[in-house]
Amino acid sequence: MDDLGVAVVIEDDVDIRNLLEGVLTQAGFEVHTAADGREGVEVVRHKQASVVTLDIGLPDIDGFEVLRRIRYFSDAYVVMLTGRTEEPDLLSALNAGADDYIAKPFRPRELRARLAAMMRRPRHEVNGNSPLQAHAGASLSVASLGVPGTAGVQDAAEAKGVLHHNGLALDYRTRSVVLRGEQLALTRSEFDLLHELLRTGGAVCTRSDLVRAVRGEFYSDDTYISEADERAVEVHIGNLRRKLQEDPQSPRWLQTVRGVGYRLAPKRPVN
Repeated sequence: MDDLGVAVVIEDDVDIRNLLEGVLTQAGFEVHTAADGREGVEVVRHKQASVVTLDIGLPDIDGFEVLRRIRYFSDAYVVMLTGRTEEPDLLSALNAGADDYIAKPFRPRELRARLAAMMRRPRHEVNGNSPLQAHAGASLSVASLGVPGTAGVQDAAEAKGVLHHNGLALDYRTRSVVLRGEQLALTRSEFDLLHELLRTGGAVCTRSDLVRAVRGEFYSDDTYISEADERAVEVHIGNLRRKLQEDPQSPRWLQTVRGVGYRLAPKRPVN
């Protein structure tokens, strides 16, 4: 990681602020810091940050309000740093536009790995006609999405970058999703979760599987998955369902497997 642009650290604890500044500088960012929320918002604005680390507990305004203000003018990647991992706090952070969170105390290597995973999956807005538009009304069969014996069809579809299911089309190359002719505004994590469920084509994905899909290769098979990580996946799935306007009684895309995780809903005729 080098020449990655500008990172802003918004943190009131001087020791943590210095640690973050050192980690991000070593990673290849031009780093600026702020000790409170209002100053942090202005630094992000004037320095045109590409990455922000944001403490929730700031002395003037809390990190949730800082994040809301940043999102008015910036699509920088924002990682929340918090000692709280309760679901309401995670929900507030993710709904306010955070890309990720790390509980304190954190490991510098973990922060760098998460940032690397985000930077490899850049935000991509598609304007005008997208290759997805021509396919938005199409739907592949359940078999083509991964039922045993049809892996070749699934691989061929994914090689083209586009996966279809029940009127939804996901283009991995442009990181865009079209439903009923309209592009959905998904976060990076929401997109990665949806892609994983489409890619596996009906197989059950455990919450741990989905954590690894979001976190990238830093979370290997033997990496400990915390309850906070799994709760974050549940929050992302809830946001996805809201954006898809899922019917909770008869879902078209995301089914809950109680006590285990989630899977893709069966194929239906496209209305």
